[in-house]
Amino acid sequence: MAAAGEWRGEYDPLEDPEEQRHILSILDSFRSYRRLAHHHGTHTRRQAFYALPSAHWTLLAAPPFNILSSLDRLDTLVDANADLADAIFITGFRAFVSPHLPPSLIASIISSKRLDASDDLGICSALLDELGAKATPTDCDKARSCINQFYRDWSAAGSVERAACFGPVISTLVAEFSTPANPDLNAVQVLVPGAGLARLVFDLVRAGFAVEGNEISYHELMASSLVLNHTTRAGEFTIAPFALGGSNHRSREDQMQTFPVPDVLPRAVLADGGSGSRVHASERMSMCSGDFCVLYGPGEDGRGGAEGEKGRFDAVATVFFIDTAPNVIRYIEAVRHCLKEGGVWVNLGPLLWHHVAKGTSENQEGGKERDMDRGVAEPGAVELTDEEVVKLVEHFGFKVERHETGMVESGYMQNPRSMLVNTYRPSFWVARKVSDA
Repeated sequence: MAAAGEWRGEYDPLEDPEEQRHILSILDSFRSYRRLAHHHGTHTRRQAFYALPSAHWTLLAAPPFNILSSLDRLDTLVDANADLADAIFITGFRAFVSPHLPPSLIASIISSKRLDASDDLGICSALLDELGAKATPTDCDKARSCINQFYRDWSAAGSVERAACFGPVISTLVAEFSTPANPDLNAVQVLVPGAGLARLVFDLVRAGFAVEGNEISYHELMASSLVLNHTTRAGEFTIAPFALGGSNHRSREDQMQTFPVPDVLPRAVLADGGSGSRVHASERMSMCSGDFCVLYGPGEDGRGGAEGEKGRFDAVATVFFIDTAPNVIRYIEAVRHCLKEGGVWVNLGPLLWHHVAKGTSENQEGGKERDMDRGVAEPGAVELTDEEVVKLVEHFGFKVERHETGMVESGYMQNPRSMLVNTYRPSFWVARKVSDA
């Protein structure tokens, strides 16, 4: 769906009242970040602290422990995180809601609430209240996760994880398509499903490719729109991704680490165009919202579907993505449909089958399947091993030319100073489409 010229797709969420409520819930989840993080992050901790025996909390409030001072510092860090959440809220509201509101309503709210016309946060918040928005607990959880994900995707410190997970994919694509006789990658069309905050999309564009990112999550779409289109300088925001978790810290300083984001200004990098590129970088990058299976797949039983996408891409790059599928066959069918004959699918990721932990699809609200999600929200689910996934890819007309496990070890939004370090050893494979099975 097109929103403020930043995303493309055929689905208009504001045509469906149920979808409107979903978007308003997401917007409210970002707006509520500050209030909820203060409540759960510091208010409840202070209550629990003062419930200790008086002699105990008095001891811990004094040096060298200074627990109350640490909670005060935590409040400051919550506000820093919330500044980013507020900016995402304003970006999303302007894209999805403001264009569809009568100017008379906006003027009335500004007048009745005595708001300054330059108070974007106040105006958007008052209008959201007028529309009766109320965030669900699930959307609030996703908003918190989205803020923390900026550490992995858009901080300098996150480059360690990005190098481990994005590096093999980018280098494989460069080796595949760049030759001494034809080093120009501008004409190579790459699709990145599950684009998230769009850092892999951005990095592939910087490498010279023409890239389209696809993302179903409005949380991620709003956040990626902010960082790609509306930030004004590198380090515009400061986040503390580990502050709200109280366990496994060696020191308070480890818990209170802060990181400037974004580490680069995407608009400035894209404006440079790229050395030697025939096509300007900004013209080689796009984002498309909606269900990957619906937008790029062949449709039910191979009929209908996204015929305009058939054989459109030279390559598909999936990173930490395929395990989001309840039925991974749908993803394989969609990749096969949109990939050119002889095109390559480069995949890196674990198999943490998301639907198992969630029980039901996150894209269903109150048990009602939204039209835009009919691919990933359909009934049925299966959990496969890595060997089984590779055999399934081969069954559907791909030749797996490279398959490695243990080549990469990486955390995911992992605090490297933590006493508990979770490490993925994802599968990495390259498959070439050789036939339409």
